[in-house]
Amino acid sequence: MKLSLLNQKFSIKNHLEFVEAVAGFTFINIQTSLCEAKISLHGGQVLSFKPRHTSEDLLFVSDNAYYQTGKAIKGGCPICWPGFAQHPSYPQLPFHGFVRDQIWQLESTAINEKGEIEIILSISDSESTRSIWPFAFKLQQKIVLGEQLTIELKTTNNGQKSFEITQAIHSYFNIGDIEQVKVRGLDKKVYLDKVAGFAEKTQQGNITFNNEVDRIYLDVDNQIIIEDPVYNRQINIRNTNSLTTVVWNPWQAISRDSSDLTNDAYQQFVCVETANAAKEIITLKPAQVRTLSTCYEIIQS
Repeated sequence: MKLSLLNQKFSIKNHLEFVEAVAGFTFINIQTSLCEAKISLHGGQVLSFKPRHTSEDLLFVSDNAYYQTGKAIKGGCPICWPGFAQHPSYPQLPFHGFVRDQIWQLESTAINEKGEIEIILSISDSESTRSIWPFAFKLQQKIVLGEQLTIELKTTNNGQKSFEITQAIHSYFNIGDIEQVKVRGLDKKVYLDKVAGFAEKTQQGNITFNNEVDRIYLDVDNQIIIEDPVYNRQINIRNTNSLTTVVWNPWQAISRDSSDLTNDAYQQFVCVETANAAKEIITLKPAQVRTLSTCYEIIQS
């Protein structure tokens, strides 16, 4: 849909507008008394979220991020679907699935009684998706932006066959210094350590960072907190219908060797991802619906 038509149908005066951004991508700009934010229709991806009471953005986006058709944007909140990493039954699918580099359709925009902006985006099966994953589906993403950021993914099986999914809200959190950050709430949780060949280990105490971390935590059932002393804040993460949390920081070598990261980017972000992954494989029968959601809250010191 053209920019003018999007603004005519979905803009909210003084609060929400559609703009042409980098490389012709369409962004949604949000400005309210509660927050400011930016969302890309490419990838259906929240790229920026800053409540009015905070001094720094919640989210990190790489200075070298790709803004190209067929490429995922490095940063913000990419959506990994219908597979996180390799799909459990269709390993030939793209890594992290195929929706993070597609254009999402806008279904609705609204401002609720709390002054929060509510946006619903969706993506459905097409000839292109069915050629690599032969299922009928609808994936909706409801984004609520106020003093907190809430993202809900809703998968509907619209076909006659059951299918399996894994998925993640792959959030990149903006932090002051990775070596001073701690992640709390995963003590004594079992995790799969990708850096050690997916060896099964148990977390002892808080997670700290002095080298590459790439872990899938299992049976997670409590709130997760990112402590960020440089920005004098903590980020509270509350998940629904998720027992899997992924924690990732690429450290120096991967950051240096990745063309869509700068050499020092690893110092500026940590990924704490809300997921159904690893052993948490979701099977949807025809007409079944599955939701996955997360809420991010910044507590400023």
